Amino acid sequence: MRPGRFRHFAAIDWSGAAGERHKGIALAICAAGTAAPRLIRPGHRWSRAEVADWLTEAMPQDTLVGLDISGALAFADFGAYFPGWQNSPPDARSLWALIDRVCADEPHLGAGAFVDNPEIARHFRRHGGREGDLFGGGIGRLRVTEHDGQRALGCRPTSNFNLVGAAQVGKASLTGMRVLHRVSGRLALWPFDPLPSHGSVAVEIYTAVAALAAGRPAGRSKLRSHAELGDALAVLGSARVRGAGPIDDHSADALLAAAWLRTIAHNPSLWQPAGMTPDIARTEGWTFGVG
Repeated sequence: MRPGRFRHFAAIDWSGAAGERHKGIALAICAAGTAAPRLIRPGHRWSRAEVADWLTEAMPQDTLVGLDISGALAFADFGAYFPGWQNSPPDARSLWALIDRVCADEPHLGAGAFVDNPEIARHFRRHGGREGDLFGGGIGRLRVTEHDGQRALGCRPTSNFNLVGAAQVGKASLTGMRVLHRVSGRLALWPFDPLPSHGSVAVEIYTAVAALAAGRPAGRSKLRSHAELGDALAVLGSARVRGAGPIDDHSADALLAAAWLRTIAHNPSLWQPAGMTPDIARTEGWTFGVG
């Protein structure tokens, strides 16, 4: 990875909530150097479709952008996303296409129809005490990057097959996979695509990893004030964001993650993590910045 490969660094805090526009979506960007990151369209309630359009039409050239979603479901543990189902997709891109096809009539890039499918629902834990007979119990199935990498950093990963509770990430990831399907072929999506020599690249991020790198203790990754955000940015060698008083955690996560990507983007080892085999890259993906 040559120095200066990327000129901008962006991060997107995501939401899988129902509806068109979401207070839980925030976009932030910063340029190379040490200038403070900034929010894109602060105060705007983004739709998922608008984010997809921004990624392919408005994002500056040579941007490394991190999306706070999982790029796929667990596959390596059983050799399939949905073991025992003959229509289980063979790789991540086929999974994205399946989700988009099943949810074609669902507005706002929602993904509720996907987990309502009788065969697919067997693998998920859903609200109302609905736990599929193939969910597997416990916290649910984890990808290799979650099981080995994120835990090694002190994070507490959550299974994408669990759609219950405040910490669940499954809904956001499933809707995010519809966005990945929409932008695929127009934006390099690492590691499902090899790292290109030029142009913009999207990676999966986990904002808690950025917070840990900025000195936040495990279990206290959320930043609730401009002062806390400023202190975390300073650890990363970034100028502080202007402002005082409270800040919503979605904006803070995006701002901090953008600055964090700037500090690690040109580390060659992070583009070749030891645990990421070609099969894992193709089926499960990887969380950038993890091992």
